Amino acid sequence: MVRKNTYSTRRITAGMLGLLTAAALAACGKTQGMGTSQGPSPSPERIDTGFVVTGPDSYDSADTAVLVDRDPQKNTLTFLNPELGRRYTLSLDDTTRFCDKYGDSLSLEQIETGEIVDITFLKSDKHLTTLQLSQKAWSYEGITRYELNTVRRQVTIGPETFKITDNTQYLSQGKNIDIMDLNPADVLCFSGIDTQVLSVRVEKGHGYLRLENDENFVGGWIEIGQSVVRRITEDMLIAVPEGNYDVTISRRGGGGTRRVAIGRDQETVLDIGDMEIPEPQSGMVLFSVSPSTAELYIDGQPIDISGPVTLEYGLHQLIARAEGYQSITQYIRVGQESAGINVELDPYEPDSGSESSEAESTESTVSSNEISTYYKVHIDSPEDAEVYLDGSYIGKAPCSFVKSAGTHVITFRRTGYTTRSYTIQVDSEEKDISFAFADLVPSGGESGVSGNIWDQLLDQLN
Repeated sequence: MVRKNTYSTRRITAGMLGLLTAAALAACGKTQGMGTSQGPSPSPERIDTGFVVTGPDSYDSADTAVLVDRDPQKNTLTFLNPELGRRYTLSLDDTTRFCDKYGDSLSLEQIETGEIVDITFLKSDKHLTTLQLSQKAWSYEGITRYELNTVRRQVTIGPETFKITDNTQYLSQGKNIDIMDLNPADVLCFSGIDTQVLSVRVEKGHGYLRLENDENFVGGWIEIGQSVVRRITEDMLIAVPEGNYDVTISRRGGGGTRRVAIGRDQETVLDIGDMEIPEPQSGMVLFSVSPSTAELYIDGQPIDISGPVTLEYGLHQLIARAEGYQSITQYIRVGQESAGINVELDPYEPDSGSESSEAESTESTVSSNEISTYYKVHIDSPEDAEVYLDGSYIGKAPCSFVKSAGTHVITFRRTGYTTRSYTIQVDSEEKDISFAFADLVPSGGESGVSGNIWDQLLDQLN
């Protein structure tokens, strides 16, 4: 019987000859018999030479690993042992068998890079015998809301928290990427065993949306689909999951809705210069709040809720918080002369252990910077690239911004080059920190940046 271990092997010896010749291990853990005897028959005397003729189901090694790469031209697959961090490449042919975790046959095309698999192989020939999706592995697909903390080396998905390690693999379009390449706008698949995340795969990447001729709408709101709501700032660049969206622009009751297509790693420009803003109108909103001690903020400013509150027509951000209760953040739309809104906060569970991520987001939105404004985050490169902090333009590299602990997205843009984003974790230490990133890659050809063709032509003319 072959014993599975973590990329350690046991060679076939003459002493194991009887076992291996009695029966061959078939694909995906099933055994294949040698046939039934039809009665004694004379046969020539057999000579034990000490050699074994290997068949399609022969193997001398087994492992649970992450599939990290495939090479169709060389007909090979590369695996990573997650415990040792060791990579190795195996060849495959028509005798290699693939199946799902239930033992049903699969084609290689149905198995994605980043899957956790149980494999058997001949180490001497570096030949893959069988590959099965591991029964021990779990997966969370289509994840858009998660908290990835590189300092604590953990990721929280819903109520569950998992560990990430130095050997956790991050993949996009079948290729390895760095953890900083993951963007909050991406749709991810997390896979692991027990409490460890072994691979993070980007199911749906992100592109970028930039507004043009938006001067009249700065301070208003932009809604992208059902998930992205942002205050419009000057020269903003928003990371958006790839796909087609209805984009709504609003300020003082004016604006409009446009349909846009966002491509992966591409920039789409939306011209809103023809949208009109009517004369400002206001409505009276009466808030009913529970508990009565709760504090309310509209568009980041505290409000007095003892009487009606006057708000301009349009979209507004509402934040409510109270000690011992879960803070909430939501958006309200004012479109009539008077309205009433009920706000009710839920108390914290005694055993909740920590505040929700939404509450943490609220705190960071409302409160002032927890770190002295003396400390900075310096962005050293790529030089002369436009730098955007969480979608807002802050200058050209090298540049810096006030240090604020937490997760931030740094986006780099330069005309004629592919826009690139990185997710960074900023610590709370009272000292400056610096980041340097690789230079941007020229867009060129069909992979050029959508919406920037006029900028490129103007640069060439100048």
